[in-house]
Amino acid sequence: MFSRKDGRRPTNKAAGSPQTTAGAPGVSENGRDGGYNAGIAVFSYIVGGIIVWSLIGWGLDNLWGTRWIVLAGALLGAAGGFYLSHMHGLTSSGNSAGGDNAARGPSPDEDQ
Repeated sequence: MFSRKDGRRPTNKAAGSPQTTAGAPGVSENGRDGGYNAGIAVFSYIVGGIIVWSLIGWGLDNLWGTRWIVLAGALLGAAGGFYLSHMHGLTSSGNSAGGDNAARGPSPDEDQ
């Protein structure tokens, strides 16, 4: 049943493929962000929130005969998308993949 020395089950993923946690798209298993993938996740949360809540606001505008709820829905969707991306750890500066990582020196080997 367990074929590894550490007792964990073997995974079906290829050795070089990025692994993500279930709760945070774009973040790898070791806690570092996936760079491009994290950016796409943040973008999709924010744009998706804007689209969904704008459509809800548009429907309420048509139902109630108003014209401002669609704007409120878009703002609420943008704020909600940013909140979700922040809660998933995609916007915090602590797990940044770019920037001054070269100044910190080489990364330690994980196998030793």
